[in-house]
Amino acid sequence: MSAPVSANELLAVMGARELSDGQTVFTGVGAPMMATALALRRHAPGLTMVVEGGIVGPEWKPGWLPISTNEMRAAYRAQMLPAITDIFLMAQRGFLDVGFIGGAQIDRYGNLNTSAIGTYARPTVRLPGSGGANDIISLCGEAIILTAHEPRRFVEAVDFITSPGYLTGGDARRKSGLLWGGVSRVVTTLGLFGFEPVSRRMRLVAVHAGVTVEEVRAQTPFELLVADPVETTPPPTADELAVLRALDPGRQFLG
Repeated sequence: MSAPVSANELLAVMGARELSDGQTVFTGVGAPMMATALALRRHAPGLTMVVEGGIVGPEWKPGWLPISTNEMRAAYRAQMLPAITDIFLMAQRGFLDVGFIGGAQIDRYGNLNTSAIGTYARPTVRLPGSGGANDIISLCGEAIILTAHEPRRFVEAVDFITSPGYLTGGDARRKSGLLWGGVSRVVTTLGLFGFEPVSRRMRLVAVHAGVTVEEVRAQTPFELLVADPVETTPPPTADELAVLRALDPGRQFLG
């Protein structure tokens, strides 16, 4: 009997399915890394992976995955090794199609917090901060958020906007000077979400197999828009799981 699907495996599979052949994807370690590597090996052989540390087009070695965007395992068989500043210049110039990103908190407009829980000056928890997260969500053609789905992450309003989604909704993002991009999809352990095009409020578009709309609402503290109809995602296939598990046999990232 095969092992049950872990939360990170589910995120990686569903994230990979959001990627298309020929795209340039700005990714980091963890579930986004696994999703990008899975897409590259299964249905998007022309996808180009870009890593914040200054790496373009690596082909990561199974069982030898990087634990940081700034180590040489992340550069295995890379096409280019530019400076880290050049990576963000590529994003600024419009060369990066998709940015994978996550956060400790997300609100109904796709704003992310990775800075502080509580007030910024006197937080209850000090988080790692932005790193390249603000640049990724501000400059890439679109952003895809991968996250576990739980009430402590999905909040009415983030305590600090580290990475701007649609800010206060509507055309607030464009008015702030961010003239392109935005969050196209939120992939969670319960389902898939888009954003209503006028209000820019988060909208449930699909649930994973065995999950109900009521369960998603119960885990989402803010009022959630719901598509009609809500689709059900096909569960991870044996082939998708086999590729992931071959990449990470020690389950360092898959859990």
